[in-house]
Amino acid sequence: MSGPSQPKVTNEEWSDQRVLSFLCLEPAKGISADYHALEAAYRHMRATDFERFLKFFSEAGRNLDARDPRGRTLWDVISAHRHGTAFIEARKKQG
Repeated sequence: MSGPSQPKVTNEEWSDQRVLSFLCLEPAKGISADYHALEAAYRHMRATDFERFLKFFSEAGRNLDARDPRGRTLWDVISAHRHGTAFIEARKKQG
């Protein structure tokens, strides 16, 4: 959270440990753990860090095409976002 006493930092370095911590996020009831982790990573990471996250996510055997309660993948949702292209390209690199 940023504010007057905590200005937003946009070029912050993300350690592997910090990126990996998103694999452990607990979803609300009825939400796929894989979808929740992907969505949280997308919302909080830059595309370069998200690409690293996807590598760890895949290596952990997680589902890159997990769906939200409405049946959409993260890729379906972000395809309409202005900055979603770089994140979708990172997904394509994972196969």
